[in-house]
Amino acid sequence: MGAGYVGLTTAACLAHLGHTVVAADVDADRVARLGKGEVPILEDGLDRLVTDGLAARRLSFVTDVRAAARGAELVMLCVPTPMGDDGAADLSFVEAVVHEIGPELAAGTVVVNKSTVPVGSTRWVQRLVSESCSAPDVLVASNPEFLREGQAVRDFLHPDRIVIGSDDPPAAVRVSELYRDLGAPVLVTDPASAEMIKYASNAFLATKISFVNAIANLCEAVDADVREVTLGMGYDPRIGFEFLHPGPGYGGSCFPKDTAALLHTAKQAGYDFGLLEGVVSVNRAQHARIVSKIRAAAGGSLSEVPVAVWGLTFKADTDDLRDSPALEIASTLLREGARVRAFDPAAGEAAGRVLPGLEIAPDAYEAASGAQVVALLTEWDELRWLDFDRVLTGMRGSAVIDARNLLDPAAMRRRGFTYAGVGRR
Repeated sequence: MGAGYVGLTTAACLAHLGHTVVAADVDADRVARLGKGEVPILEDGLDRLVTDGLAARRLSFVTDVRAAARGAELVMLCVPTPMGDDGAADLSFVEAVVHEIGPELAAGTVVVNKSTVPVGSTRWVQRLVSESCSAPDVLVASNPEFLREGQAVRDFLHPDRIVIGSDDPPAAVRVSELYRDLGAPVLVTDPASAEMIKYASNAFLATKISFVNAIANLCEAVDADVREVTLGMGYDPRIGFEFLHPGPGYGGSCFPKDTAALLHTAKQAGYDFGLLEGVVSVNRAQHARIVSKIRAAAGGSLSEVPVAVWGLTFKADTDDLRDSPALEIASTLLREGARVRAFDPAAGEAAGRVLPGLEIAPDAYEAASGAQVVALLTEWDELRWLDFDRVLTGMRGSAVIDARNLLDPAAMRRRGFTYAGVGRR
C-alpha cells in the first residue's frame, strides 16, 4: 500500500526475490507510469528491477487498494506518516488505508507496518483491523525499513539487519520468510521495541551529524581542521567514519520528521529528552551558520547580491527536496534580498516550482555566471570536477562557500578563489 520511495523499492525488491507483488497507490498518473516501467524517482537500480518485475509478471501496479489487498497473504503499509504541527507523526493515511482494505482481508493475512510509525502503532493498527475486518486471525506486525535514499535498492537486498516486531511467533516467521534468501541477521522482538529501533537509529544518526557540525564549528574557532579531526576519530571502531561529514545540517524525509516524532513520544511519556532537543537545535542553527558565511563573503549584506547555489536536494544521488537544508538556505538568501541562480543535476526544475523567485540554471557554469558568491550546498560528485578556471572567469566575485567540504581548499585558492569550507583551516 503506497508506491513512494519505500513502497516502490519494497515492491520491486520483493518481486526480484521471487514474490508476486501488487503495489497500490492513489496517484493514478504514478500508477500509469509505473505500469509502463517509468520510475518517477531517482534511485540507483530501481528502474531495472521494476522493468524486470513487470516482464516476469511478478510485479503490477493498481489504484484500487481494495483489489490489491484481496487475497493477499501479506499486506505491507508503506504510506506517508508526515510530521504534524505538534511534531507527532500524522497517522491519518495509515488509518484511512486500513479502514479501506479491512473488509477485503482474508483469514490469516498479516498486515505489516513498513511505514515509520510511533511506538504503540502496531497495536493501534491491530485495533483498526479488528474494527473493519470480519475475517479471523488477521494479525499486524512491525517491519521497519532502513533504506537510505540513493542506495535504497542496495540497502534492501544487502541489509545490515531485518527487524520484525510481533507478539505472534507464526506471524513473525511468515514475515521473515519474505527475506529468507538475503541471509541477513533477523531480530524478532515485541512491536514497541521494533518501532523504537527505527526511531532510535535515525535519532542516533542525526546526533552524529549535529555532533560533527558542532565540532567543525569549534575547529574554526581554534584553528583546527575538521577533516583531520574526523579522520582521527573514525579509525576508532567504536565511532567509525559513517556520518562524520560536516555540512549544512541533516534533512530529507526521515531525520527531521523522526527526531520530532521521538521528542513528541518522550514528552507524552514524561521524559525530558534534552539531548535530542540539542541535536535538533544544532541542526537548525547550522542552516543559519551557512547563510552567515555566504553573507560575510558578500560583504555583510545579501541585498541585490547575485549568489549561485550548486545543489538543492537534501543529499546527492537523489531527487528528493523534502526538508532539504540546501533549499532552506536558498530560501533564506531570497528572503534577505539575494538574487539566487541555482543548479541541481536532478531536481532543479522541481525546486524552481517549490521555491518562487529561485532562478534555475541549466548547468553549474550558468549558475555561477555573474555571481559574487558561489555556495556549494549538495555534494554532487560532478561538481568536484568542474573547470574552475572557467567558473572564476564567469563570476563577478571570487568567493566560494563549500558547505560540503567537497573541494580542495589549496587548489581553489591557487586558482584565485576566496574559499571557505565548514571546519576547515
